[in-house]
Amino acid sequence: MSHDFFAAKAAIYEQNPQRVDNVVAIGQAIKAQVALQRDMQLLDFGSGTGLLLQQIAPLVAKITAVDVSPSMNAQLRAKAPDIGCQLEVLEQDLLKTPLNRQFDGIISSMTLHHIADIPALLREFHRMLKPGGFIALADLDIEDGSFHTEDTGVFHCGFDRADITAKAQAAGFTQVQVVDASVVQKPQGQYPVFLLTGRR
Repeated sequence: MSHDFFAAKAAIYEQNPQRVDNVVAIGQAIKAQVALQRDMQLLDFGSGTGLLLQQIAPLVAKITAVDVSPSMNAQLRAKAPDIGCQLEVLEQDLLKTPLNRQFDGIISSMTLHHIADIPALLREFHRMLKPGGFIALADLDIEDGSFHTEDTGVFHCGFDRADITAKAQAAGFTQVQVVDASVVQKPQGQYPVFLLTGRR
């Protein structure tokens, strides 16, 4: 198993109000951009402690939460009785161990910058979606590297919106859009967050 970068942070992860506010704003952006339906089965990629999926759960039938961090998954499993839909928690790296299922949609909050090969990930997302299925992926705009003050396995200092749009289109997605989702306030500055959506 790879190193759990969040082992020391998981138990206190939600005590950061800026982090919580950011994910609440991302959840609102997803609900504004995507027509969620009560019979949908979604995948939450990099689900962490479940901050994002808790907002989406009452609107869908099932969420499959995928994260490589055992400590974050433990926090989420403890919440399972209070999640507003059926919940499945999986501990795996989708690029190393693909999940041979299809979903109505894939959501993600602040996880893409932890993934080295974004084109491969987007192709895998496209494969995992039912026809007409959606992606709703939120992450940082390009930043100067100051957002992360500790090593949590970061491969990208944010993303250029035009570039990630092109990568999503190259992976086969249509109706690709990028909208403002949030701004993270930190002592060292402000960090805009976008939401990328598209359809299979």
